[in-house]
Amino acid sequence: MAWAIAQGAAGDTDAESYSPAFLEVGDLLLEGRGVEDVGADEEHRLLRRTLRDFAQSKVAPRAQEIHRQDLDVPDEIIRGVAELGLFGLSIPEEFGGSLSGRPDNVAMLIATEELSAASLAAGGSLMTRPEILVRALLSGATEDQKRRWLPGIATGENLVAVAVTEPDAGSDVSAVKCRAERRADGSWMVNGAKLWCTFAGRAQLLMLLCRTGGPGHRGLSLFVAEKPSYPGHEFEHRQRGGGRLRGRAIPTLGYRGLHTFELEFDGYVLPATALIGEEGRGFYLQMEGFAAGRLQTAGRAVGVMQAAVRDALAYTRERSLFGKRLAKHELTRHTLGRMGTRLHAARQLSYQAGLLLAAGGQEGQMEASLAKLYASRMAEYVTRDAVQLFGGMGYAEETDVSRYFLDARVLAIFEGAEEVLALRVIAKELGVPHDA
Repeated sequence: MAWAIAQGAAGDTDAESYSPAFLEVGDLLLEGRGVEDVGADEEHRLLRRTLRDFAQSKVAPRAQEIHRQDLDVPDEIIRGVAELGLFGLSIPEEFGGSLSGRPDNVAMLIATEELSAASLAAGGSLMTRPEILVRALLSGATEDQKRRWLPGIATGENLVAVAVTEPDAGSDVSAVKCRAERRADGSWMVNGAKLWCTFAGRAQLLMLLCRTGGPGHRGLSLFVAEKPSYPGHEFEHRQRGGGRLRGRAIPTLGYRGLHTFELEFDGYVLPATALIGEEGRGFYLQMEGFAAGRLQTAGRAVGVMQAAVRDALAYTRERSLFGKRLAKHELTRHTLGRMGTRLHAARQLSYQAGLLLAAGGQEGQMEASLAKLYASRMAEYVTRDAVQLFGGMGYAEETDVSRYFLDARVLAIFEGAEEVLALRVIAKELGVPHDA
């Protein structure tokens, strides 16, 4: 039952149904009337224009090259994101960020959308890992730890990666086995493996979830591991005492540039001050961070959809088929309208979740998961429609829409696979038994 509810919410039950309303939306889009700033105030509109200028001038020209050659994200893009203050949106002013009062999650989502519309990997995803770690630090870190790490995150001096997933522990975070043992001097020795650790090579800070106690989620603790930054697809960091951390990038269909690593910790030593919060609180701190990450992923999905709709509109206005512009055909207009509707619905759902999440506590956490679930699924549909409208050229690597399609596929998997979000988070909150 729960899975059926989730599938229905995602639009599976009537994905191809015909609606005259889609035709109307398609016509509005072709007239140049967008949906991105509905309900936004002037400050947010100005922010979007500024970030769009940066994303389209600095990120978009490099996106295809990074994707097709699996290159590192260029330093100038990272510096540009840092100079715009985007790494510090959720960091209080006293720690070098721009936050005063409640987090402006709508601003964070707008920034994510515009960067993701230029490139999911080289733009929009740069903010995700800092957001996850920052939320955990603000919730559980000591004042000294906050002052040690937050200013460097805000300036982009310290890049962040998140090491949670393991070969036998994906969405089931409570099954983590990578172990940290406390030593006589109070330091910790880490042994074990992690998978799908995006940006682990370039990052100087690893948000690391380890088992420090018995089985289950109460035996987990959260650490920040500091390391040098390594470019490329492989690295090995050896400590003076013999500890070692090795990383190997896993080749992927899309989402290239950041590189997603398999990590092996072999006697890797962390100082006592690396532990965040109390021992055994790691699961809860990680989940707080993931709520922000899921909201951010909804924004990334919206950005990819935004790019797909934009390119599809431009292409169908120019391409002729059976003696008239593709955009003049009713089926094309209907498809464009359906794409725009899904984009707008995902955007507004993510904004609402962001407003609730900014209130603090448990408020908005389920909604953030729901926004991530819906937006990620819609991104697959919308990018597929864009490829279809481009026809054969949509399948060519030289066109951006082929990249959007490949990148969109990962959104339903990371930051909580959609099945787990539907059954273990959303359905539970709605009171539907997960085994129903």
